[in-house]
Amino acid sequence: MRPTLIALPAALLISSCGSNSELPPMVGSGASDNPRADALFAQAQTAEQNGKTKKAIGLYDELADEIPFASKAGEARFRQAQLLEQSGETLKAFDAYQDLLSQKQGSGLYKKALDRQTSLAFAAADGDIKNSFLGLRSSLSTDKVVGMLTDLAGNAPRSPLAARASFKIGDIYASQGEPSKAISAYRSVVVNYPSSPEAPEAQFRVGEILLKEAEEGNQDQANLARAKESFEDYLSQFPGHKRNGEARQLISSIGGRDIQNTYDIASFYEKKGNITSAKFYYQEVVRRAKSGELHDKAQARLNALN
Repeated sequence: MRPTLIALPAALLISSCGSNSELPPMVGSGASDNPRADALFAQAQTAEQNGKTKKAIGLYDELADEIPFASKAGEARFRQAQLLEQSGETLKAFDAYQDLLSQKQGSGLYKKALDRQTSLAFAAADGDIKNSFLGLRSSLSTDKVVGMLTDLAGNAPRSPLAARASFKIGDIYASQGEPSKAISAYRSVVVNYPSSPEAPEAQFRVGEILLKEAEEGNQDQANLARAKESFEDYLSQFPGHKRNGEARQLISSIGGRDIQNTYDIASFYEKKGNITSAKFYYQEVVRRAKSGELHDKAQARLNALN
């Protein structure tokens, strides 16, 4: 689909300026009329009207590839993408729209192409679209869907769409059980689009994932600390967000789990006969718990060991 640009010697370019009609027009010089392009476009339309969709797709593709500066090139690429989409060729349709977006940024079809890309990418991410291959229907892979969303964000890097696409990537990785990639995607939303509606939820979800990782890792101390820090960052950066109360409760629960973990370590060392280490961790429980069941149990063990 993407044309191969041939580098011409500088001397040839200079000597040919304004006289050699065989040279392609300079990028940005605007579309031009081209009899062959007009003929290909007419043939494609005829094939389409006669129900010969594959032939029409091929003719539109040929026009857009081989005569990219013709006035009909953008329309041909857009129509090719539409027919591919209607045929269930989701990835090929997405790529055809991508070609138009990258090559025809000033085209009147740009917004329509971006809207169709957006619809395809998010529908694929939600599992609503499957790709047709040799007459079969198969779900799109995670890598393919993430690639679509990444391209989408790149086409509108400063728009709300980019934040939505990046957040959706985080959702996909989280649902696929890939916490590190999910955290990376969510953090990119917070860093790159801090004012977006998605940013507060993205920061909160980083804490949720880390907390889940700690729970599955037998109260892993490092993940508990990181989860707590993430929720504290969320409260600091997004005060008044709808999940602030939930974050405070989770921070409190993390503190309790951390103290329990410290008590368990003390008990472990006591059973191993390492009294010095046991007393150190019991003292930590007493210092941090202030009061309550764990505080009293740790104090009782300290009294017994002393």
